[in-house]
Amino acid sequence: MASTSTSLTLPVLPLDDEVVLPGMVVPLDLNDADVRAAVEAAQAAARSTPGKPRVLLVPRIDGTYASTGVLGTVEQVGRLADGDPGALIRGRGRVRIGAGTTGPGAALWVEGTPVDQSVPDPLPGQVAELVKEYKALATAWLRKRGAWQVVDRVQAIDDVSQLADNSGYSPFLTTEQKVELLETADPVARLKLATQQLRDHLAEQDVAETIAKDVQEGVDKQQREFLLRRQLEAVRKELRELNGEQEGEESDDYRARVEAADLPEKVREATLKEVDKLERSSDQSPEGSWIRTWLDTVLELPWNERTEDAYDIQGAKGVLDAEHSGLEDVKERITEYLAVRKRRGERGLGVVGGRRGGAVLALVGPPGVGKTSLGESVAHAMGRKFVRVALGGVRDEAEIRGHRRTYVGALPGRIVRAIKEAGSMNPVVLLDEIDKVGSDFRGDPAAALLEVLDPAQNHTFRDHYLEVELDLSDVVFLATANVLEAIPEALLDRMELVRLDGYTEDEKVVIARDHLLPRQLERAGLNADEVTIDEGALRKLAGEYTREAGVRTLERSIARLLRKVAAQHELGERKLPFSVTEGELRGLIGRPHHVPESAQDPAERRTAVPGVATGLAVTGAGGDVLFVEASLADPETGAAGLTLTGQLGDVMKESAQIALSFLRSHGAELELPVADLKDRGVHIHFPAGAVPKDGPSAGITMTTALASLLSGRLVRTDVAMTGEVSLTGRVLPIGGVKQKLLAAHRAGVTTVIIPKRNEPDLDDVPAEVLDKLDVHAVTDVRQVLELALSPATSDAAREVPAAA
Repeated sequence: MASTSTSLTLPVLPLDDEVVLPGMVVPLDLNDADVRAAVEAAQAAARSTPGKPRVLLVPRIDGTYASTGVLGTVEQVGRLADGDPGALIRGRGRVRIGAGTTGPGAALWVEGTPVDQSVPDPLPGQVAELVKEYKALATAWLRKRGAWQVVDRVQAIDDVSQLADNSGYSPFLTTEQKVELLETADPVARLKLATQQLRDHLAEQDVAETIAKDVQEGVDKQQREFLLRRQLEAVRKELRELNGEQEGEESDDYRARVEAADLPEKVREATLKEVDKLERSSDQSPEGSWIRTWLDTVLELPWNERTEDAYDIQGAKGVLDAEHSGLEDVKERITEYLAVRKRRGERGLGVVGGRRGGAVLALVGPPGVGKTSLGESVAHAMGRKFVRVALGGVRDEAEIRGHRRTYVGALPGRIVRAIKEAGSMNPVVLLDEIDKVGSDFRGDPAAALLEVLDPAQNHTFRDHYLEVELDLSDVVFLATANVLEAIPEALLDRMELVRLDGYTEDEKVVIARDHLLPRQLERAGLNADEVTIDEGALRKLAGEYTREAGVRTLERSIARLLRKVAAQHELGERKLPFSVTEGELRGLIGRPHHVPESAQDPAERRTAVPGVATGLAVTGAGGDVLFVEASLADPETGAAGLTLTGQLGDVMKESAQIALSFLRSHGAELELPVADLKDRGVHIHFPAGAVPKDGPSAGITMTTALASLLSGRLVRTDVAMTGEVSLTGRVLPIGGVKQKLLAAHRAGVTTVIIPKRNEPDLDDVPAEVLDKLDVHAVTDVRQVLELALSPATSDAAREVPAAA
């Protein structure tokens, strides 16, 4: 509210970064030229007018004058406390600054209008409450500062304007806040503003005091803890001396070991909590031993230890080629992994989304093909540590995930123990025989492996014993299995499948010459120049003395051969050096066990009678040949129907019924005496009855055997076949073509019949095997019969035999 009173003409006394409110008394230094000029001008003007010299105190912020100033009177001119000349000036009232004018002296003169500060009397209720609140807040603040004498003066102020301007003395107000108070003309609004400023400051002060108190309490706690630990160490030292123990025998200083260890932050926090529990527990408490075991396990794990990968891709490939012949798929996959990991490292992508670039491969193949030894070669090629985890027969889930610490004798799982044994966080871990894992009332270990072998989850693997996260994303997992179907589908989906289908005869000879023979010479105590085995002998060992997908039996045969030579030398029966040739084998280790069917006497061959056909199958030991025998019962016995023997599965039984149904419906077209099938019982037998058999791939073999039986035409000795048959005579695709063709090659078969739709699978078969096989891809059973059955002869029309 501006009054209409007469304007004032006053010299300006500028205040840089400072504000004076009405009612305040401030000393000003006259060494400041602006201050001295204003005071001198006011004194000159006061000589012609009664009263004290008057000046206009105006805040000047960054060179800019405020719009409102304070009328001040020069109460006294003299010396300040430091001896400099000064003036004591009292603020009287607000003045709204107008236009500049002239006046005596060097000061700046302006015209101003006094601002009315009147407030109704008596005070309205709301204003009285505001006055009461401000006084309470000011009293609380002054008491915290110990200014008790000022409290009485504030309580004695009743004027609203004067009470609000009293905030000018507050040291916590900024210059901008004081200017806002100065330019607020309404006394009630100014008191509200002052009250709010004081309330905000007290709230900030409370927060600051709380923080300072917490900090002080933390410091006090640390000091107290330090003192108590010193006392505890002294007590333990005295106890050790009393019991005659040596210094350092008691390894209880786990806290120092944890602080010195290079642990991840979350692991460090969990470990320190356990150390706190250990220090609070008594020596007689069983919990103490559990905690010590857990701490030892955690501290022994290589949390931040990693071996540097060997990024010499050519060198790694050379290592794999030198240690393993064949197995090109695995070698290519490891080479690809190293190449990608090298590029990720060069581009700073070693860790993406918290995960590193590990790998999970499943090596599936028959026994003896080198799956287990391949893991060690992979680690050697990559420059990593190698750990083997045998899973055969594991039925307890805790073997994988560990036991809860509440159990007596609890231990971490095999995965954690493998990392601990390797001494690095990026080893090559071989999970051997993963298809032999079982399940019972103790859980399913295969289900526990789901997280371990999932690249999207294993960077936060949590063992039940450790209960802290373990990063497995940099580990290369190699899982080996003999039977693919025995691996749970969910687990197989997390692994990259690499099939090892066995070796050809040529590959076996190379492996025997380069790997097996040197190793067995060393074990037999012989030198390479004392005993040699020529390639012909090795080939006969691989082809006729052994019949397997791998090379274990071949190695045992070589070991037996060398033992025999060594024993004969010690007995004086043979002199060294000695060269083993193909002709020497029979005299040393006896006759061959696996003579090819084609090498036997024609009269002794299984297919020498009608009703016998040669099929191809896949077993846990790789591919194998499978004979099918068919016979017709005597019509006088009355035993009609189909009889199946040989421990067959449901699918194979259905294939036999389909083959019989096809011949019954299409016998006339094939010129077969199908009338015999109506009244005479049909018996189909698969030799090796102790071995379970199942699957649809023997369909065309059973059809051919029945057709041979009915027609009297023999099945060609050199022909083997595989394929599913339909009711219409179509030959449908099957699996395991590579393993079956390798088995046919080992058995001496020269002609193989496969389904037409399996032709793309021939790309996986080694070229040297395909060169020795005449492979026919067919679509219909009629083509199979035309290829497999011998031409009709004059005796083909003889009566169908009752048994074959």
